[in-house]
Amino acid sequence: MFRSLVLPALLTLLLAGCQAPSTKMHKIPPNTAPVAVCGSGDVMMQTTLWFGMNKPKGGIVSSSEWQQFVDNDVTPRFKDGLSVYDAKGQWLGENGKLARENSKALMLIHTPDVASSDSINKLRDVYKQRFEQESVMRVDSLVCVAF
Repeated sequence: MFRSLVLPALLTLLLAGCQAPSTKMHKIPPNTAPVAVCGSGDVMMQTTLWFGMNKPKGGIVSSSEWQQFVDNDVTPRFKDGLSVYDAKGQWLGENGKLARENSKALMLIHTPDVASSDSINKLRDVYKQRFEQESVMRVDSLVCVAF
């Protein structure tokens, strides 16, 4: 009887401290940052950004609008190169409704530094403001790159 009461109470106390962080992490502390071990090449950061192409008030981001964004906003910040892929996106909007739309995936390979990260966040902000988007998803991974 004692064990049947104590064990659930103990587990509840232990799990009470488990929760998702309430604030966004801006920096990973140096002693916990992921480390890539490369058999060849250099450690770089791969960032993929996911841009929705539907405009909330109707219409889509046109091919020419997208290309202007790439030419005028992305390329000056990442002159070494980039890749763009057509994609089909699906996500849950702030309004609770499922949204499906054509998307663009922009992949950047860059040095893992604050300046590059700030440039990427600026791109996200520009796109969200210009095309009235709720978000632009960002995915970062350490990778090994050789040319």
